[in-house]
Amino acid sequence: MIEPLIKRFNAKSLKHLVIIFVIFGISGTCTLIITEPIINLLKMNEIFQNSLILIFLRVIIIIPLYQIILISIGYIFGEFNYFYNFEKKIYKKFLKKIK
Repeated sequence: MIEPLIKRFNAKSLKHLVIIFVIFGISGTCTLIITEPIINLLKMNEIFQNSLILIFLRVIIIIPLYQIILISIGYIFGEFNYFYNFEKKIYKKFLKKIK
């Protein structure tokens, strides 16, 4: 049951897989915590007031912020290369779909 996850995430062991999941969890949580003050600082809540544009702008802010935080948290945990390569792989797949 765990072996497919270890292969899917290219982890070296179960411990490494747990560290990867912890990094993803911390990164996602930090991104959401940081995004709200950015939205408030730019006064987007006041300008767009619960519209689809506000949701779209949140996504535009969250995506690059998440990438930066993911690599930063990965660096803190000593997994910079893993997450840097993960990001490169994701961008390659994304760019293939655009073309």
